[in-house]
Amino acid sequence: MKASELREKTPDQLREELTQLKKQSFNLRFQQATGQLENTAAFRKARRDAARVKTILNEKAAAAAREA
Repeated sequence: MKASELREKTPDQLREELTQLKKQSFNLRFQQATGQLENTAAFRKARRDAARVKTILNEKAAAAAREA
């Protein structure tokens, strides 16, 4: 997931994306704890994608605050 793709989305879409990434992260964490996780890089990717979405949300909030 690229930041440029995320910047095109609305804040509501970004919040939905963040919810999905948190669910995915939880499932991967659960798989890791039970020893079923095969692709360990997926856990790292989910965490970083969630951080990327949060960053874009904060940028949009700051831009809205400047305009108001």
